[in-house]
Amino acid sequence: MCGIVGVLGDHEAAPILVEALKRLEYRGYDSAGIATINNGDLSRRRAVGKLVNLSDLLVHEPLAGKAGIGHTRWATHGAPSVANAHPHRAGRVAVVHNGIIENYRDLRAELTAHGVGHETDTDSETVALMAQHYISNGDNPRVAATKTIAKLNGAYALCFLFEGEDDLLIAARKGSPLAIGHGEGEMYVGSDAIALAPLTHRITYLEEGDCAFVTRDTLEITGVDGLLVNREVKTVEIGDTRVDKAGHKHFMAKEIAEQPVVISEVLGHYLTGDGAGINLPGEGLDFSKIDRLIMIGCGTAYYACLTAKYWFEQLAGVPVEVDIASEFRYREPPIGARTTALIVSQSGETADSLAALRYCEGKAEKIVSIINVPESSIARESDLVLPIHAGVEIGVASTKAFTCQLTVLLLTALKAARDRGVISAENLADRLSSLRGLPAILNQVLTRDAEYETAARLLAESDNALYLGRGLMYPLALEGALKLKEISYIHAEAYASGELKHGPIALIDKHMPVVVMAPRDQLFDKTVSNMQEVMARGGKVMLISDPAGAKDAGDGVWQHLTMPAVDPVLTPILYALPAQLLAYHTAIAKGTDADQPRNLAKSVTVE
Repeated sequence: MCGIVGVLGDHEAAPILVEALKRLEYRGYDSAGIATINNGDLSRRRAVGKLVNLSDLLVHEPLAGKAGIGHTRWATHGAPSVANAHPHRAGRVAVVHNGIIENYRDLRAELTAHGVGHETDTDSETVALMAQHYISNGDNPRVAATKTIAKLNGAYALCFLFEGEDDLLIAARKGSPLAIGHGEGEMYVGSDAIALAPLTHRITYLEEGDCAFVTRDTLEITGVDGLLVNREVKTVEIGDTRVDKAGHKHFMAKEIAEQPVVISEVLGHYLTGDGAGINLPGEGLDFSKIDRLIMIGCGTAYYACLTAKYWFEQLAGVPVEVDIASEFRYREPPIGARTTALIVSQSGETADSLAALRYCEGKAEKIVSIINVPESSIARESDLVLPIHAGVEIGVASTKAFTCQLTVLLLTALKAARDRGVISAENLADRLSSLRGLPAILNQVLTRDAEYETAARLLAESDNALYLGRGLMYPLALEGALKLKEISYIHAEAYASGELKHGPIALIDKHMPVVVMAPRDQLFDKTVSNMQEVMARGGKVMLISDPAGAKDAGDGVWQHLTMPAVDPVLTPILYALPAQLLAYHTAIAKGTDADQPRNLAKSVTVE
């Protein structure tokens, strides 16, 4: 969601702030702004739209000063506008905010009673107004910020800047991530390490309820109880936060192309030296002592969970319940003994997933997270962390993180099968041998990119699309439809193929493309029957299958996209690529922004 950056430095802050905000563009935003202190005076500049608009404004109306804060806003309360853009200012106070202040109406009413009015439609402005109210009544900035933060309900990451204070930033977090960067006579605040990577390698991650008082030479942190606490300074490798496109037109294209490499790296982290066994980090898991697995995620991570349900149940005999994180805790499901909760999140900061994790605390026997950011909130609050090692993913539509999630989930399911005696050591070694060969097969698919570009140009002519799949391909159909919606803005829905006759077939006509994901497996013949029903009604079938499937599908298929044949267990990872490539090239054909689609944010840190 929103991106936050703060600087106390030895150089002009404005260009540093703008450059750091560029590194946070992947979060999604609709306006941006910065504020600086120069000779004690507080000034700000804000603009709607892309950061280039803010950069242009700063050319004509520059900001001087070596202390400042910046923000990219993803609108929640109030439409995108200059007035609603951050930083918000009230008197001596400027503030940037990520999250939602749930009690802002009550705070507004309290301020109104004191004669303090508001100028924007946002909840965030209330924070600046309240802090200035306390300053007007004689409090210093530290006391004013502390009193204000104590009044807030909801989720927030905050960074305050005060007129007359060119060596002070105050930052606080509850529910939204925030990090402090350590320099030489300089200090920084950022939503994550990516924003701060060019500035420093040394990062302190604030924990839930922390408040940080930052100067160029000192960092003082208080915990949720207001008492001083120590937080570790960690070194973040610059390679882990590299965000260049490496010659590709879009980050999404780069991240699709990286999948063979990152999956190889995942296997290198989790397989034994001989490649025939699986090592989980930490104390690991003994699935012989687990009776039930609850898997939770949002969006693409949820579809990864749905895929893994098939693996855990079919390969290991572990009963699995899969939930959308935003629904899970409100359903108040009972969690019995010998139950493990598994949370899947790319960022490790997804608000709904974090809330689901906290619901499971004290109920589930163990909480396991599969994440891409080892220092994230979800990781820190889990009993066991299984990193996906995808590297930084910038494109809003998840690609390499999804296939890395699937790879780690498959490895975990295979370990479960071995722990429970369902698979022999020899059979496990055979499965892992096939998995080690998958990156080379993924490279084969990537070499046929032109075929997907051609198919996508045809798909781009439609306003609607259906995706169908059975078994392991059903979650992939869901993922394919989501990708198409996310970045091309074509309305797409996905169904289990057998559900076609239960309603969706009414949508079929000569204008409706139907993407069918169907490797030649034990369910293929049934899927072909569904395809025939579509074609009999004039629907256009785009079949994604292996050579045997393409041959057996018969005549009448509108478009064939042929995949290499693989072990059926591996098909979800392989068939993720055509889902991604179709969506990407359709977006390019339609002229939409593949990396930063409208209305979407990479990391959803509010409910």
